[in-house]
Amino acid sequence: MIEISFGKLVLLALVALIVLGPEKLPGVARTAGALLRRVRSGWDNVRAEVEREFEIEEIKRTAREAAARAEALQSQLNDGVQKVREPLAGALDEAAAMVRPKAPATGDGAETGTEAGDDPSSQVQAELPLSAPAPAEPNRDHPA
Repeated sequence: MIEISFGKLVLLALVALIVLGPEKLPGVARTAGALLRRVRSGWDNVRAEVEREFEIEEIKRTAREAAARAEALQSQLNDGVQKVREPLAGALDEAAAMVRPKAPATGDGAETGTEAGDDPSSQVQAELPLSAPAPAEPNRDHPA
């Protein structure tokens, strides 16, 4: 940057006074001051704009990092759910297999205890139908 000391400023003012004269010097000083204000204002605007751009880039970078962390956590959560879901699906399949009625044995039409299984729950299930048939109403028109 240009270094201008007080002594240099006094020397510039004396040269300007001699060259321009006392009548034109105040107008030139006002013009130079206005020009200097415009330059400073423009510089401040450029600096503020650059700072805003840096802030915007910082916010975007932070948002991208947060999105990446969220995706990683979502992936971990999905993996954890899948690890829990697999054993539960197997247990559900086993439970469904236990609940399904077994087909009656073919042959003489009589089930034995060994064919139906020795498990009491299977015997109870064999004894209890899943859906009860509707009770038959007696026919009152025909005597029995």
